[in-house]
Amino acid sequence: MDTHCPYCALQCATVLTPGGPHGVDVGPRDFPVNRGGLCRKGWTAPAVLTAPDRLTTPLVREGGRLRPASWEHALSVAAGGIRAAREAGGPDAVAVFGGGGLTNEKAYQLGKFARVALGTSQIDYNGRFCMSSAAAAGLRAFGVDRGLPFPVADLSGAEVVLLAGANPAETMPPLLGHLTGAQLVVLDPRRSATARLALERGGVHLRGTPGSDLAVALGLLHVVFAEGWWDREYAAARTTGLERVRRAAAAWWPERVERVTGVGAAELRRTAALLGRARRDGGGVYVLTGRGVEQHSTGTATVGAFIDLALALGLPGRPGSGYGCLTGQGNGQGGREHGQKSDQLPGYRRLDDPAARAHVASVWGVDPASLPGPGRSATELLDSLGTDGGPRALLVFGSNPVVSAPPAHRVEERLRALDLLVVADVVPSETALLADVVLPVTQWAEEEGTMTNLEGRVLRRRRALPPPGAVRSDLEVLRDLAVRLGQPRERFPADPRAVYDELRAASAGGPADYRGITWERLDAGEALHWPCPGPAHPGTPRLFTDRFAHPDGRARFAAAEYSPAVRTSPAHPLYALIGRVLAQYQSGAQTRRVPELAAAEPEGFVEVHPDTAARAGLADGDRARVVARDGTALATVRVDDTLRPDTVFLPFHFPGEERANLLTEPRLDPVSRMPELKVCAVRLEPLRARGPSGAPESAGAWDFPDARGFPDARELPGAAGRPGAGARDERTGRT
Repeated sequence: MDTHCPYCALQCATVLTPGGPHGVDVGPRDFPVNRGGLCRKGWTAPAVLTAPDRLTTPLVREGGRLRPASWEHALSVAAGGIRAAREAGGPDAVAVFGGGGLTNEKAYQLGKFARVALGTSQIDYNGRFCMSSAAAAGLRAFGVDRGLPFPVADLSGAEVVLLAGANPAETMPPLLGHLTGAQLVVLDPRRSATARLALERGGVHLRGTPGSDLAVALGLLHVVFAEGWWDREYAAARTTGLERVRRAAAAWWPERVERVTGVGAAELRRTAALLGRARRDGGGVYVLTGRGVEQHSTGTATVGAFIDLALALGLPGRPGSGYGCLTGQGNGQGGREHGQKSDQLPGYRRLDDPAARAHVASVWGVDPASLPGPGRSATELLDSLGTDGGPRALLVFGSNPVVSAPPAHRVEERLRALDLLVVADVVPSETALLADVVLPVTQWAEEEGTMTNLEGRVLRRRRALPPPGAVRSDLEVLRDLAVRLGQPRERFPADPRAVYDELRAASAGGPADYRGITWERLDAGEALHWPCPGPAHPGTPRLFTDRFAHPDGRARFAAAEYSPAVRTSPAHPLYALIGRVLAQYQSGAQTRRVPELAAAEPEGFVEVHPDTAARAGLADGDRARVVARDGTALATVRVDDTLRPDTVFLPFHFPGEERANLLTEPRLDPVSRMPELKVCAVRLEPLRARGPSGAPESAGAWDFPDARGFPDARELPGAAGRPGAGARDERTGRT
């Protein structure tokens, strides 16, 4: 069975064959993105299908504990709680939180369910924490947002690639196969695996102070303009706003950038020359951004500055060159195109556009006036839960915000304050453990549908196995809830192909137009990238070749002013970088259940320079407190002499007291509403030695079982929750 990997936005092609301990064995397929390769997460993906604690029956909280229930009872409890919340507080008393890993059909139906069946404006998704800054900057510059406006395979012809805040060697290893011939320039405060690779090949590692990326981009722009590397003809013919950017960059001469960021003036000049000379001589040049420059309260401005750099060099729309963003989640691209974002309708239409509302309402068979307006962004939505005027009920599909959303202590507090929490998931995630109703749903190898990868290519996900136990699809769950809330059954079909055909109609004429990307064409193996406005259209693998998506056809420069993302202090003298590691993925709800991956990275850790560790009284292998202004996390020390002495690094994949998002600071990007996820100011403190059980003696504030200790869902009545809970309500803490 041909399908695609369930993890990152590369969506590597795989083939599933019957057999093995998990029902299917996985292998790579020859495909333009992965070219016959897989990373270790892709190779081990079937293990999640048979996770020991796989959810196979609905659960309802009774007497303070989650207990198995019938679907009829679970859905009735959920629908009853939704009705009660709406009667007490109106439609916006119910909220929905989605995920960037949902198929296109699920993302589309979730947005429709929220706005039609619930009538709520309160819907957003975890992609807000991933792509929102790059999307906002891309829309402003180009008039449309697609992660890569060119096929991944185009990178294979690159001469120079600037990777700003991206570490594909760990986050999407198959991508490196396309960069073997390129000179790499890596902007990263850490000596990441990708930075090491760049240096081994004679490239450049720009190692700035965490959160100073915008100043580095302005410094590169300064050199490009001052030393004549910019493309005058391109700027005159295809852009607007150049002079404002030249004035902004004029103040950022390399020596000033060096003082502010630590990136050497010589390195800036060398980088600008590499990019400019390759472009001048006709070589392929790409500027690619990733989470490292995006997940900041200054993320939109920073990405905008790197887009300005690409425009000054004349890259976007030029054959063999360009700018792109390395989208993270599996359906991070499709997930933000079809309506689960708070301000969007299907086809990447704006929710506040009357024409867009009228078109989509006609497809849905409702009055445009009945559709609610834009709601709160993800962080603001989660922060409002259970407050006066905020939602009293929340439905979560495909996300684990207890671990992945910042600030973690506040998110957990607000979830506990709800009258109703409904979670649809495949495993008992940390968020599911707080729920009143848990609904077991299908995962990748058990369902049909479509995904859209980072290059805008629409792909078919195919079913290879029947789901276990009483598991249902998310589409069935949404249909059955909608019917209980008074909607006609036919308005919410559960057949993914029927939903996809409706999605195509709803997207028609929008920026992300899927109308011509039919199920039949995908099954026939056609490579189809949106926009594809008709059945005879070949799709659009490369955007901007003739014009940009603004009415005048020109790209927009966007001058930005620098301010540091985070400031340290005597009480918190270190920068904490928060990111990913090779063996884990997102909140870890899936990968922490894969024995091979859990063995490779079994617990949270903090990388520390040896001098910094010594000053804090710590040694390799010690347990430490990482103390920020608003929270504390526990981690095992890993001494690493390649780190900056003023910087530590933590992965965010781990639960409980090891949640890196306990540390994050409560600031949002003014445009994208991206929270400050990547950097915070901290100090290190030793933790007492481990007790006899191997756990830190001071641990215990968070004692929900994690992926390594949670029982099988069938054992929940006798094993779930805190030991000795009795009739105590584990979500609210009340008895």
